[in-house]
Amino acid sequence: MKTIAVLGTLDTKGIEHAYVAEIIRSRGHRTLLIDVGCLEPPVIMPDISREKVAVAGEVDLVGLRARQDRGESVTAMAGASAKLLEQLVAQGRIDGVISLGGGGGTAIGTAAMRALPIGFPKVMVSTLAAGNVAPYVGTKDIVMFPSIVDVNGLNRLSRVLLARAAGAICGMVEVEPPVAEDKPLIVASMFGNTTQAVNIAKTVLEEAGYEVLVFHSTGMGGRIMESLIESGMISGVLDITTTEWADEFVGGVLGAGPTRLEAVGKAGVPAIVTPGCLDMVNFGERPTVPEKFADRLFYQHNPQVTLMRTSPEECEELGRILAEKVNAYTAPVTVLLPTKAISVISAPGGVFHDEAADTALFESVKKHLKPGISCVEMDAAVNDEVFAKACAEALLKNITVAKAS
Repeated sequence: MKTIAVLGTLDTKGIEHAYVAEIIRSRGHRTLLIDVGCLEPPVIMPDISREKVAVAGEVDLVGLRARQDRGESVTAMAGASAKLLEQLVAQGRIDGVISLGGGGGTAIGTAAMRALPIGFPKVMVSTLAAGNVAPYVGTKDIVMFPSIVDVNGLNRLSRVLLARAAGAICGMVEVEPPVAEDKPLIVASMFGNTTQAVNIAKTVLEEAGYEVLVFHSTGMGGRIMESLIESGMISGVLDITTTEWADEFVGGVLGAGPTRLEAVGKAGVPAIVTPGCLDMVNFGERPTVPEKFADRLFYQHNPQVTLMRTSPEECEELGRILAEKVNAYTAPVTVLLPTKAISVISAPGGVFHDEAADTALFESVKKHLKPGISCVEMDAAVNDEVFAKACAEALLKNITVAKAS
């Protein structure tokens, strides 16, 4: 028997949360009803009152009630809910969490869920689940379950959907993940244009006794990888694909934010870094490309993805950014430059081959790197076996040096 937190605004969504709790209990699990409303009295009796939630987050609930500001209330209770759930998980009191809501309820519920570890069961039934959920999910494994109809009472459709959501969280807590052999972890960044390189390097690292987690460099992938590095779980970083910085700097759609490449320095983790796929900026379908880029070189990767070649000027600045991020690293790091090609399509004869742009990138990296940081130029393409193995071997060497120091 597991205990599942049923968290929500029990003043406006009490009946719906009570229904979900009833379904969960019918499956043989315990529930912990948590009230995070604060404007009207709850319509059902919670196990943890809003007053206790407010105390966990040091929220002035009396003041919130007096001001009757819905936006302020949502923000305050979101923070308090996160603190409370963190405490409940640390105390071993809950095994999963489910919440239901519209805009405000989703903001509160997902804020609380984002405070929980990856792998902890989390389900958010939301009116917003069919749209852009990135701000709500962040870098965590929150299951966004579309409510289809508004979370506003029980009817022939909502009963079915809420029951399915309740079944989902029950199934999640009932399944115990298999216990894997504990191997030291390495994270790697990959794109379609660097898949071969990462796969080759991954094999070398696995043969050396490491488990390699590969992240797709699509913005969210980079953010999640950075968060794992900061968590202290990681033994090494194979950052072959730093392409997200091209989108971040130029204005594409797959940027990972201005802190991409900073977690390694904060965590003091051994690493290798290459300028993989800094030749490309990502956009959606061709008509979505901003008009200011109309005269640039493009490649239609697929109907939904349009790639734009970075210019020599952009590459020079990207080289500076890459170098300055690496300059902050405190553990052993090696920068490797594949001078023949930084992606499949930038190789000689490829649509993005641009010797001037690549040269500007490489020279800028070397110019701005601090003395003492290892920088290796190789007459190879990023996906050549010799380069991929060199990346893996350099990382293994850096890990060994870090352990010895």
